[in-house]
Amino acid sequence: MSDVVLVDANDQELGTLEKLEAHKNGLLHRAFSIFIFNSQGELMLQQRATSKYHCGGLWTNTTCSHPAPGEKALDAAHRRLKEEMGFDCELSEIFSFTYKKTFENGLTEHEFDHVFIGYYDNDPKINTEEADSWKWISIEKLQTDIKNHPESYTYWFIKSLPRVLAER
Repeated sequence: MSDVVLVDANDQELGTLEKLEAHKNGLLHRAFSIFIFNSQGELMLQQRATSKYHCGGLWTNTTCSHPAPGEKALDAAHRRLKEEMGFDCELSEIFSFTYKKTFENGLTEHEFDHVFIGYYDNDPKINTEEADSWKWISIEKLQTDIKNHPESYTYWFIKSLPRVLAER
């Protein structure tokens, strides 16, 4: 596992810690989430690999991860989009937010999350160590599915989606 950047409520760096330790202790750390739309207005979802240390098998935004120590969130977003989904595109940060959620396995996500959007019209080439599957989905169908099956989606995705749709 790698280190994450610990931050305060204003995203000021406090130091670094091994990723799993940060999640075991619920410490606030820097993260990012990427939402990729196509020209038809559909959103590219990723189904997290079942081998992930939390939320394995759940559907979520296109890519999410943590910047490495010394790495800017935008640079990390481009890096992880290529590593997880096999492509890159222009990204714009539209907002950031903080959330805290403890999972059934005892790990806690406590993240200062930088949210990026981008546009892409081709299919990804997913890294199967990171994602089990992917799909394009219309916003209408997605919202209906989240309403009927919220347990199929990650917490941070459900929390951030309304603001992403309002600000894109």
